[in-house]
Amino acid sequence: MNKLENKVAVVTGASKGIGAAIAIHFAAAGAKVVVNYATSKEGADKVVKEITDNGGMAIAVQADVSNEADVTRLFEETKRTFGALDVLINNAVAQGYAPIEQISVEAFHQSFNVNVLGPILTIQAALKLFGDKGGNIINISSGASKYPLPNASLYSSTKAALDAFTIALSKELGVKNVRINSILPGATDTEGAASAGVTAGSEYEKMFIEKTPLGRRGQPADIAKTAVFLASDDAAWITGELISVSGGMYGF
Repeated sequence: MNKLENKVAVVTGASKGIGAAIAIHFAAAGAKVVVNYATSKEGADKVVKEITDNGGMAIAVQADVSNEADVTRLFEETKRTFGALDVLINNAVAQGYAPIEQISVEAFHQSFNVNVLGPILTIQAALKLFGDKGGNIINISSGASKYPLPNASLYSSTKAALDAFTIALSKELGVKNVRINSILPGATDTEGAASAGVTAGSEYEKMFIEKTPLGRRGQPADIAKTAVFLASDDAAWITGELISVSGGMYGF
């Protein structure tokens, strides 16, 4: 039997990159997947098509995770379509790279609203659907939460806050049979990384590869496979952990 057979998962920010890879890998492992997106309907529909073309079950639902009404609608649609919820993946992200002199009030609020408030709202909604059977929450954080980089003070601080939530909530939610963990990717080949200047052949890429013992950048699939494991019964004794998936770059 597939590791996630008949489980229902919501993956936020799943129209591209790590979120898309998680949605596709979850479906391949037997899960029914809600592919959340904020603006890229085309990307979300493409992910859903790939899943359904391969015999899986998925729907795309637009929602801004920093908007409470949107989050409510996202989980109502999940319940209406699949009847339950087993796994929540908090992957939606606002990158927010800039030197301190250029961080605006608007950028601050956007980053914290999406990266911190968003998971709070989605977790609150997920708990209502988990019910007495419990559930599983996986936060997609970043190695930058532990090893912040120049021009990433805003982004890094939001991810550090997310990690603190993970640890605190593991102690709060364990009695409800809810597990929660953070995955901390290293330098991963995504659109977000490209927007921060980490493109193929760039000096940034060379620097990251030099610092990575396994000698390459991560791929979204590397993160997705870890998420499948954490969502499965194989990880039933794991909660409150910050798990680095970085090819050795972030060895805590």
